[in-house]
Formats: sequence, C-alpha cells, structure tokens
Amino acid sequence: MNFRLAISIKLLSVLLFAVMSVLVRYVGETVPLGQVVFFRSAFAIIPVMVIYAWRGELGAALRTGRPFGHVTRGLIAVVSMFLNFAALARLPLVDATAISFAAPFITVALAALVLKEKVRAYRWSAVAVGFVGVVVMLWPYLNVGELMAAGSTASTIGAACAVTAAFTNAGATIQTRRLTDSETTASIVFYFSLICTFAGLASLSFAWRTPGAAELTALISIGVIGGLSHIFLTESYRYAPASVVAPFDYVALLWAFAFGYVLFDEIPTWYVYAGAAIVAGSGLFVIWRERQLGLARVRKRPPG
Repeated sequence: MNFRLAISIKLLSVLLFAVMSVLVRYVGETVPLGQVVFFRSAFAIIPVMVIYAWRGELGAALRTGRPFGHVTRGLIAVVSMFLNFAALARLPLVDATAISFAAPFITVALAALVLKEKVRAYRWSAVAVGFVGVVVMLWPYLNVGELMAAGSTASTIGAACAVTAAFTNAGATIQTRRLTDSETTASIVFYFSLICTFAGLASLSFAWRTPGAAELTALISIGVIGGLSHIFLTESYRYAPASVVAPFDYVALLWAFAFGYVLFDEIPTWYVYAGAAIVAGSGLFVIWRERQLGLARVRKRPPG
C-alpha cells in the first residue's frame, strides 16, 4: 500500500480525463461522432501496448479465456462512449461531468439486481438521494416545450444522452466486475480499446470529415490521453483500496468548471451547483459506507 502514490496517480488520471473531455468538446461540433470514437479507441491502443510491452505483460493483454465476455463489455462500452461524446458536444462541460456521476448509484442498483450483492438500507438511501441530485441538475432541460419554442432542443438531447450514458457506464462496470474473476486488467483494457476501435471504424462509412491539422491533432490526442488516463486509473487501485482512491473522482467537477469557464465561457446554473453537491455528498457516503463494511469484514476474519 502506498496511499500518496495512489492518490497522485488518481489525480493525474482525473486531469487527463478532463483534458480529453475538453478536446472532445472542441471537435464535437464539426467532426462526426463515430470518427471521434474511432480515434479515441484506435490511438488509445498505442500507450496500452507500449506500457504493457515494457512491463512484460503484453502476453497477458492478448490472452483471454472469455472472448464473449469481452465482446459484451466492449459493446456496452462503445454505446456509452457514443452517448458520452454526444453529451459533451451538446452540454456545458460541468453539466455533462456532473450528470455522469449518476453512474455509481446505478451500479449499486445493478449490483443488487444482476450480481445479487447485498445492498443495505444505508446505500439504497444514498442511491435515492443521489438520483434526486441528478433530477435537480436535469431540471432546466426537462421543459422541452419551452426549449422548442426557443428554437433549441440540443441541450435536452445532450442531457438525455448523458443520463443514458450513466446507465451504460454502470452496465460496463458490472460486466467488468464479472470479467475480473478470471481476466487480467491488461486484457480488459486491451480488448475494450480494440472492440471500440472496430465499432468506430464501422461507422466511418456513414460519416467522415477530413480533419484539418488542429482537428487531427486533437483527435489523436483524445486517443492517446484516453489510453493513458485509463492506465493511470487502473494503476491507482493497485496501491490503495478503492475507498481511499474513489473519492478523488469528484475532483473532475472542479476541472470541468475551470476548463468550461476559461475555454468556453460557461457559467453553471445554481441547479448544477445544488445537484452536484447532492450527488457528490451521496457518492461520498456510499464510498464511506463501503469502507466501513470492508473494515468490519476484516475484523470478523479469524486470525492466521
């Protein structure tokens, strides 16, 4: 255990994800969605292969005994990626980021329904409160009639994509938990990138726009940064328990606010502030509760 190293790596991962979101937002209005997904996935494979080859784990990345499990996870993940990128193209950065934090609450519910994990009243209460926070953030986008009268429904579509992406993110997390029973982290990361690359490639025949120099640089950067952030995220959990590392996910809200304000002149509404505070508070409570239950299980183990 090395808590300082784990937290440092986690914070670097969060920053890289935020930078990737900025770049997706930058190209989102001009570059077709499938093209962004393709570059995100294809160029993410490069740092994954380089780092695992350097560590002598390339064989572990290619080896798998559950190819259909990877395909299932990859298909869910690619849908999630499409939806996330669609939301980033249509919503302020901090709105899209804050709504994405509904995913952990959905994961708790799916873990109880699909994995048959025991979820007690405390966590169900936190899930319910977290969804209230999401509804608060979504409130400005729910009046579709008023938005249509104003001649713009893009933000409502973006909000719908963000919420749906939270469900698919949760589904991908559940499938990842299933795979970790027998698959290595290297293989999960590699096949995720590979399947998403093929999905993005398949979409190119429907829409392709030759990018300019700045757009091409941004697209390649999205892939490389996305791959690195995924690796750092995984590495952070090697050196500390999830209950220590996971709370730092919420630093993404600060980066989203800063980047949105400085780069895109976005100022969040009070709905976002209030909803994000509720969601973050509920999420931190779930993490704290998980830690308490983990410590209780350790204390109950027989010595030796």
